[in-house]
Amino acid sequence: MNITITPTETAGVSRRLQITVPAETVATYEDQAARKYATQVRLPGFRPGKAPPSMVRKKFPEAVRQEAIEIVINEAFRTAIEREGLKLAAQPHVHDLKAEPGQPLEFELHCEVRPELALEQIDGFTLTRRDAAVTDALVEEQIERIREQKAEWTPVEEKAAPGDMVTVLLSTADADGTLPEGKEYRIVLGGGQAIAGIEELIMETVPGGTTERSVRWPDDFPDESQRGVAKLVRVVVKDVKRKSLPVLDDTFAREVGDFDTIDALREAVRTDMAEQSKREADADVRGQLIQQIVTTNPFDVPKAWVMQLVDGYMQMYGVPEAQKQTFAKEFMPMAENQVRRDLIIDTLAERESLQASAADVDARVETLAKARNADPGQVYAQLQKQGRLQEIEREITEERVFTWLLEKNTVTAA
Repeated sequence: MNITITPTETAGVSRRLQITVPAETVATYEDQAARKYATQVRLPGFRPGKAPPSMVRKKFPEAVRQEAIEIVINEAFRTAIEREGLKLAAQPHVHDLKAEPGQPLEFELHCEVRPELALEQIDGFTLTRRDAAVTDALVEEQIERIREQKAEWTPVEEKAAPGDMVTVLLSTADADGTLPEGKEYRIVLGGGQAIAGIEELIMETVPGGTTERSVRWPDDFPDESQRGVAKLVRVVVKDVKRKSLPVLDDTFAREVGDFDTIDALREAVRTDMAEQSKREADADVRGQLIQQIVTTNPFDVPKAWVMQLVDGYMQMYGVPEAQKQTFAKEFMPMAENQVRRDLIIDTLAERESLQASAADVDARVETLAKARNADPGQVYAQLQKQGRLQEIEREITEERVFTWLLEKNTVTAA
């Protein structure tokens, strides 16, 4: 395609190209657009799709012109990307389009290209490994959390106390002082689910009873307009339930899982916590390493990739539309770090031939199947159906890259 390309900006991964298409070239595409449009319209005296392009062009000048402009832009875009040898990171954008009849077509193409990482220094770094000891106290805390999960809630016929679960009808006076119909809430007292003044009101009320009193909203209430405001509140306590924790004995251990004794449960918890501590220490060391590589080998990342990751986070967490802008601002640094990390891993995996092979994935699946006491073929088919084989491939590749990197750097204990 006959076009003129003038780079107007080259900064990091950002590229801007001024594109000019001669008027005579645009005219040829108008003829092409007219022939294409002729197959879609019907004119009196002609069979469907048989009207002369010149007549179609005369009858539908704006539609043909718009069709031609779209074709020209697409062709010019492809030609420009090919000539400039750009490896795009995302779909480019057209800006400042000028498309007057009989004049050259002009526009500026804004692109982001895939970054090319040199990574000239990836060794000589010192990393600190922080292994957290799994103490008896930590094990007992985890046992208590399990015990809390197995707790039973028993109704009581007395006023609620901190830690009790209550079902209440709660109503707060409107601006004119009237109390609307109460809404039902289930609250665990002392858990910060209600402001202190309302919890006090609840604990003064017997099950089945009603209490009505003015309550002052705290000075640190999230809604600034409500801070320090006193409102009439009515509480109807429908029921009070008290938590009953199971006895820590062998019976409890058997209810939790395949453990014959409480000591066996404690040992399993200790092992799990030690493995989790190791994973966290490994992740921390890897994070330090990536950060030092980025600091020593700075590079830009495409904003489109960062925003794609942010959008993924928002979908995962179900962020409401009204909160998306705030969420994106807060998660942008995290997403950018993740993009940099992925780029470093991909670059080194390709450069040093560390990518996981199909045989590696098969071996990992076989290991998983053995741990589950399942047939490897069935496990493979299940993972394939779930779309997780690529995830396993990525996991193996990352392990290889970090193993290779850590051999070139120093890790010291905290």
